[in-house]
Amino acid sequence: MSIQNIHGEVRWLVVILAVVIIIKFAIGWLRKQDYNKTDRILMSAFVGFIDVNLLLGLILFLQRTVDYTRLFEHVGIMLTTVVLAHTNAAWKNQPSAIKFRNNLFLIIAVLALVFLGVVRVRGSFLYDI
Repeated sequence: MSIQNIHGEVRWLVVILAVVIIIKFAIGWLRKQDYNKTDRILMSAFVGFIDVNLLLGLILFLQRTVDYTRLFEHVGIMLTTVVLAHTNAAWKNQPSAIKFRNNLFLIIAVLALVFLGVVRVRGSFLYDI
């Protein structure tokens, strides 16, 4: 399996984990639950997968020799995505309701940027056009 294939597959791990987190955090926020260790682990795993995909993407970027316009757009969007994903640390000392709400909207924004970045480089989120 090539680095490019792994990079593409990690995208699906990010999407699956994002959906799980969106559901869990929405329930936690609406039910006024405590933000616990499981929630921190989920958020850390999400950011970790984003970081791993960044490293894989940087390796691919250094190897790439075609279609620089789309590639630079993808890189710009994804670097913004990584920075945004790491902003969750800004409210680590906030009450549970604020953590759930902010992380929920953060995950949705990151997921939207991932979708946009993939579409810009591939032409589609699911398959190459």
